[in-house]
Amino acid sequence: MTTPSFQRLPAATLAAFAALPTSSISDALDRLGLPGAVDGLRPMSPGPRVAGQAVTLRYLPVGTGGGTVGDFLHLAEAGDVIAIDNRGRLDCTVWGNILTEAAKAKGLAATVIDGVNRDVGESRAFGYPIWSRAAHARTGKDRVALEAVMVPIVLGTVRVDPGDLLCADDSCVVAVPFERAEAVLEEARAIETKEDAILADIRAGVDLAEARRRHGYHGLQTRRS
Repeated sequence: MTTPSFQRLPAATLAAFAALPTSSISDALDRLGLPGAVDGLRPMSPGPRVAGQAVTLRYLPVGTGGGTVGDFLHLAEAGDVIAIDNRGRLDCTVWGNILTEAAKAKGLAATVIDGVNRDVGESRAFGYPIWSRAAHARTGKDRVALEAVMVPIVLGTVRVDPGDLLCADDSCVVAVPFERAEAVLEEARAIETKEDAILADIRAGVDLAEARRRHGYHGLQTRRS
């Protein structure tokens, strides 16, 4: 199986996204008419904020010919996010403590799972960020099989291609198409600047409605024509 690599975003772009809350990135996606916010995924440990390019995996229920959960960490580089499409399954896991330790040692940024993971305590102890639908214990061995790597996947209802940017924090996971990353970043920064200005006015005693009016709050998420 061939596993083509993807084009890399500049380190400065990744760092800029990592400094932004997902709320501003989501608003920027809305302004540009792009889907991106993934419903239903939550952090297994509160606090981390990450941004990294997606190494994608797609799982299917194991068939009559068998199959394994697969080995895939060799496809990723430091700073990447492992993105796993397990079709939202809640009955069996595709990530546990062995993968956590190996991913942490490799310097990966995080793992995002449309499904569930186990060994949450170990992940917290190692300080490795995971977003998934829930914690669970039942193994995926003999229940799911790694069907494809470095292919388009779906997280929730959002398409994620290899190399797309995944950003995550306590609020959400958002996917940013690689080709639109710089445009989304520009919009997100502009939104953050205006919201910071609104907060500065409020702290200075300005009425909320007036502060919002001054800085065009009600148009911040409006889709550009």
